[in-house]
Amino acid sequence: MNTIDKISATYRRAAQEARRQLNHVQQKIYRISTLRLLLFVAGAAGIIYFRNENWSVPAGIALVTLLPFLLLIKYHNRLFHRKEYLEKEIEINEQELAALDYDTSAFDDDKAYTDPTHLYAYDLDVFGPHSLFQYIHRTCTQPGTHRLAAWLGKPLERKEEIVRRQEAVAQLAPELQFRQRFRILGLLHKGKAADETELRQWAESPSIFRNRKLLRLLPPLVTGTNALCLALVLAGILPASIYGIVWSGFVLAGFGFTGRITRMQAIYGKKLQILATYASLLRLMEQQSAPTALLKAIKQQIGGEKQKASHSIGRLSKLMDELDQRNNVFMYVILNGLFFWELRQIMRIEAWKEQYAAELPQWLDAIGQTDALCSLATFAYNHPDYIYPTLVQADADAGTCPPFRLRAEALGHPLMHRDRCVRNDIDMTKRPSFIIITGANMAGKSTYLRTVGINYLLACIGAPVCARQMEVCPARLVTSLRTSDSLNDNESYFFAELKRLKLIIDKLQAGEQLFIILDEILKGTNSMDKQKGSFALIRQFMTLQANGIIATHDLLLGTLIDLFPDDIRNYRFEADITDNELTFSYRLRPGVAQNMNACFLMKKMGIAVAD
Repeated sequence: MNTIDKISATYRRAAQEARRQLNHVQQKIYRISTLRLLLFVAGAAGIIYFRNENWSVPAGIALVTLLPFLLLIKYHNRLFHRKEYLEKEIEINEQELAALDYDTSAFDDDKAYTDPTHLYAYDLDVFGPHSLFQYIHRTCTQPGTHRLAAWLGKPLERKEEIVRRQEAVAQLAPELQFRQRFRILGLLHKGKAADETELRQWAESPSIFRNRKLLRLLPPLVTGTNALCLALVLAGILPASIYGIVWSGFVLAGFGFTGRITRMQAIYGKKLQILATYASLLRLMEQQSAPTALLKAIKQQIGGEKQKASHSIGRLSKLMDELDQRNNVFMYVILNGLFFWELRQIMRIEAWKEQYAAELPQWLDAIGQTDALCSLATFAYNHPDYIYPTLVQADADAGTCPPFRLRAEALGHPLMHRDRCVRNDIDMTKRPSFIIITGANMAGKSTYLRTVGINYLLACIGAPVCARQMEVCPARLVTSLRTSDSLNDNESYFFAELKRLKLIIDKLQAGEQLFIILDEILKGTNSMDKQKGSFALIRQFMTLQANGIIATHDLLLGTLIDLFPDDIRNYRFEADITDNELTFSYRLRPGVAQNMNACFLMKKMGIAVAD
């Protein structure tokens, strides 16, 4: 079994090997650059020196020197691509080494996904700096980033779907070479946030030129006319000057389409550059084995074993590259005059779109799913001590209220350093049921709530969890931990909290199965009102068959166990005072809290407290 030390050593070896290869490639680049310079100088000097000799001598010198020069340019470009690949390989392995030590600053936090009104993401720090998303995020494409964010924002609720994703993640976790190659290829041209949307819009847009029959006939007509005229010129029937006039007319006529084609190229040309990267990723996906149900389904989306997607997108990428030749004025004039090449090329691209536009969205979806799965697989690989939870779910056809189960041993927060993380258990095996947690300030209540919430979320997206053992019944997660007021909406803190609680009640009344996590119910009102409202709220939760955890400073909430002896359990986090010093064990204990620390801390800080 892997350990953190072994994984760290693997990343270090990979970075060192890539660095060794990079040094070798850089030396080659230097030598090839020098050789190209020598060939160019020798060729130019030889042609100048023998310029007055028979033409065959300068031509021979040009052939001997300039042809190898051109071949070396191509080889030089390949070496530069290899150099970029190795530099990126070093970078991602060094990033993983830092991530093993909880430094995830190199990864995007995508705080744009942060939404204070989300059911749980804002409370659990799912998005933003130092978030779960940043900790997991290894996507290299925009479809992958969107997909991972969507998974974290809306977890699965069906056991079968979660198990399918678990199997896919477990299959990809040991495939380090595949995952790293996929990520490197994507990062070499990652694209922009709007790429996926714009590609879909392009695929759905109507053809402009192929819809007109006359325009479809023009390229073959011009090509045929040119071929006929050239044959007549060679046969001595048609004067070359007349053909020159005909050819010039074709060139001028071709300018009539240039404006519209230029506008199309300006809108879509740069957006479609990402297709070369997508073709490489699809080719890699096609070559990878797919033994699990989800991976097989993804492979079927891209054409199964026929490698249809990579070939087709590679063809479109090539067509776009060829269209870019119109930026060379000399080539543009020659090709347009001979073949109406510009119009022919844009219609080839439109023909591709007509043939494959319907399949492009599912290819993008397959790339996004694979990219997101690789992120979860890297998370699993980097945490060999994490486990995949067991999923339990009642038969929906039974017609009974499904039971709830959340049991875990040694549950820890994945964002807390492994050497400092104190782990606790949880055990909920019926519906309805609530755990009420009391305790002093800083004793660990809020951290425990977030630990349970984050691991519950990880379990429902098919990822491994920070626990020794865990059983989960999927339900919709809803939290209220850090409700804030809104100046823009003229909304008070208390009213914002009431809105969240009303949302929870509405969902329960609509028959949704929820797992609720609350911290300090009704903290925006006075103690008496808060206590009365809290009792009423929990009674309503019980009536609506809800499950959840509530943390509170109000010790009287612990008396609810007298009303619901089978459905409520009390736990506590204590602050222990030893030798006039405050200490925390951060261990969950049964019962209601005995020690509070506010007055003790105030005295320690020199703030007068009446006895």
